[in-house]
Amino acid sequence: MNIKLIAIGKTDNKALQSLIDDYTKRLSFYIKFDLDIIPDIKNVKNLSEAQQKEKEGELILGKLTATDQLIVLDENGTTFSSVGFSDYLQKKMNSGTKTLVFVIGGPYGFSAEVYKKAQGKVSLSEMTFSHQMVRLFFIEQLYRGFTILRNEPYHHQ
Repeated sequence: MNIKLIAIGKTDNKALQSLIDDYTKRLSFYIKFDLDIIPDIKNVKNLSEAQQKEKEGELILGKLTATDQLIVLDENGTTFSSVGFSDYLQKKMNSGTKTLVFVIGGPYGFSAEVYKKAQGKVSLSEMTFSHQMVRLFFIEQLYRGFTILRNEPYHHQ
């Protein structure tokens, strides 16, 4: 199985980007992982929230293939413990999913079309985090999930 994370906008904070790069490298020992950054929409001041979500949604959906399984990272999604998330990943691998695509939306969330295409919603927390921090938290949890599946000492019960 391949895992892809799609996110809107680059990470401006160099310290966060360094950590994202570190966990992305660590994750590569377990699974093929790609971080696909969609550039910020230009001239957002001239767009309504709905228009911005639509434009971002078109770009997100344009990154998918017919066989990709799309999971949105959404505050109203299913929450997992780290062990529960590792079980979720194992079930996805066991089901024969070829490419599992997680997506972090823009500042206003997702368009209706993205929600329609999504085959699941996952929440990292009830708290609100910056989109840049969510990237780090999510990639770290992917890494943690795979170390749990391999019974490696990174995660402590």
